[in-house]
Amino acid sequence: MELTFLGHACVYLKGERSVLIDPSPPEGVPLPEPDIVAVTHGHADHLGETVRMKKPTVCINELAKYLKTKGVPAEGMNYGGTLTLDGVHFRMVPAVHSSWIEEAGIGCNGGGSAGFVISMDGVRVYHAGDTALFTDMRLIGELYHPDVALLPIGGRFTMGPEEAMIAARYVGAPLVIPIHYNTWPVIEQDAAQFRMALERTTDIRVRVLAPGSTLEI
Repeated sequence: MELTFLGHACVYLKGERSVLIDPSPPEGVPLPEPDIVAVTHGHADHLGETVRMKKPTVCINELAKYLKTKGVPAEGMNYGGTLTLDGVHFRMVPAVHSSWIEEAGIGCNGGGSAGFVISMDGVRVYHAGDTALFTDMRLIGELYHPDVALLPIGGRFTMGPEEAMIAARYVGAPLVIPIHYNTWPVIEQDAAQFRMALERTTDIRVRVLAPGSTLEI
């Protein structure tokens, strides 16, 4: 499987099928055309181009209902649930964050924020979504054994680097890729420092990817 980091929280997985997670990259970064879209929650910097793309979309149930009113073939699910779509297996796991569908006029509740463990081609990728640190991340590691963990490190709206180091230990994935940082001044972080600190204190490897960079996993 190839993993391409498109910036912010937007990640593209390409194997037998292709999955685009949180299709809202930084301005000027083109989006590929995926088979499936997965959206962690309703904030605009994650929902992004979902409505325009009108691809089969996996998301939490309330957001799916909203997307269906916009003509999106959405598949709703909820925490602890599993769904297989076109051969790709999705597990929805909790995230500690808010969710507000901002494009819906003055906005409406998006039903909650989530993460995904996505299995394809024998590889399991955990995308944490926007989240604070929470101790049940240990269960994600114990139950699903992800090969890769995509963890936010920006702070302010999610956990920062210190908390993400603990999250990495809880999840136990051998490879961590930081996301959701340096998009705006208020979430500026030094990902190289995060990498050095985590690799010096654990056996976990960290790959810091520039937007548009692809990694074979």
